[in-house]
Amino acid sequence: MLLDALQFAIGLVVLYFGADWLIRGAASLALRFGLRPMVVGLTVVALGTSMPEFVTNFMAAIAGEDDLALGNILGSNIANIALILGLSAMVLPLNVSPPVLRKEYPILAAAMVGFYVLSRDGLIDRGDSILLVSGLVGLLVFLVYDARRENGIPVADPEAIATDILLPAWKKTLFIAGGIVMLTVGARLMVSGAVNIAGALGVPSIVVGLTIVAIGTSLPELAASVMAAVRQETDMSVGNILGSNLLNVLFVVGSIGLIRPLRVEPTSIDVHFPVMLLFTAALLPIARSRYQISRFEGALLTAGFLGYMIYLIAPYV
Repeated sequence: MLLDALQFAIGLVVLYFGADWLIRGAASLALRFGLRPMVVGLTVVALGTSMPEFVTNFMAAIAGEDDLALGNILGSNIANIALILGLSAMVLPLNVSPPVLRKEYPILAAAMVGFYVLSRDGLIDRGDSILLVSGLVGLLVFLVYDARRENGIPVADPEAIATDILLPAWKKTLFIAGGIVMLTVGARLMVSGAVNIAGALGVPSIVVGLTIVAIGTSLPELAASVMAAVRQETDMSVGNILGSNLLNVLFVVGSIGLIRPLRVEPTSIDVHFPVMLLFTAALLPIARSRYQISRFEGALLTAGFLGYMIYLIAPYV
């Protein structure tokens, strides 16, 4: 138990520095190529912070732990909106640009509803996975097209751009690549330690996936989003969460489902999917209010997440 706790702590330290590197590199690229931080958050940052979910779910699927894998995805998507955006907004209110709600948010909502519909028969089979991966390809095409169409629009003040130009290209690449590696390694250490502790307490796999594993694999998103908020790249914080939730479904579930179909328990369909959809739907009116997620709204999201965690854990305490 002590070694597991130590492993968890080491993972947390690696995670922190990985998030810092990733945000520095991603923000630098956004300035260099004139891209919106939102676009970079939806792609580079979101992919990097979704790797722990992919690695964890791949190992769980190979081991036949479908409940753990699916619980991880559902719990991670819930934690990303309720916990991570909530805590990030409590650090610094998050500005949400109107184009996000017109373009990126509807894509997120459609993907989450589609994921639910495909799961209602109790199985994510290879046909479902092909649809999800096709959605991923369509998303990437849209983002590239949209980024090229808006290329050249200033995303920061001239002084920041001038400073960024002086940063060597190799250093930008090092920040992003090193950050992604450190995020993945750190999250893996944390999740492994947490799962060992939970296993010793006899908690069911679906609950472990929805709580400890989901929070553990969402910590890269938390670290990246909080660091983005601290660096006042609040638009990237929102983009990171939208992109991460999209990639969790389209990339992680889609790619793993191609390798091995995933079973979906009735409880997930009746309870946990609706909770994920509820938080996804709640994000729209919150974000449209003054196009900002305030500290108070962040506290409400966090409180909602804590309430959900209590609901899951209470029967086993």
